Amino acid sequence: MKIIAINGSHRKNKNTAVLLQAVLDEAAAQGASTELLELADHNIKFCISCNKCLSRNQCTINDDDMNSMAEKLLAADGIVLGSPVYWGNVTAMMKNFMDRSRWMHMYKNMLAGKAGAAVTNAGLRNGGQDLVLQIMEHYLSGQGLQLVDARDQDAPLAFTGVSGSLQADFKDGKNIWRRSVEEDEGAMKACRQLGRNMVKTVKSFS
Repeated sequence: MKIIAINGSHRKNKNTAVLLQAVLDEAAAQGASTELLELADHNIKFCISCNKCLSRNQCTINDDDMNSMAEKLLAADGIVLGSPVYWGNVTAMMKNFMDRSRWMHMYKNMLAGKAGAAVTNAGLRNGGQDLVLQIMEHYLSGQGLQLVDARDQDAPLAFTGVSGSLQADFKDGKNIWRRSVEEDEGAMKACRQLGRNMVKTVKSFS
């Protein structure tokens, strides 16, 4: 069983990566093989809208890193997307990744039957996380993946993916900031639950 996470943050190894790694660590503890992929490490060109993928599962761009990324996607049983909130949306790198995987969807859903989930974080407690989760989960659903949430049936945490925040409180007219999303205990707990749920869902496919 292989579960991969794709980090759409422009800042490697920061808060979004922390959330994704928490998911993967828990999945690994349940017996999964895991890998974190940083989009910042990959050269992925823009989709040129040539529409050749309307009639075949193939992209005309073959001189960047998207083909190797596609191999990782195809080999995985579960895929977790992560993006911080940039102006109420996913990052440009995450959106570009989504656009460039269009060829894996238009003619035939090549990723159908896998498990998928999403995590996000923002500075503010209500900083647009809900919309960003919807965007990533809509993408995963459109690609044919079965969505996995962070819900603990015994102690409900969430009915969707994971949302983190650096805003701990607001007192005397000032924001109180967390130094890292690791201090967001609710988000970290939800990530661990998501890791367990991913493994459980993948196992249910066999």
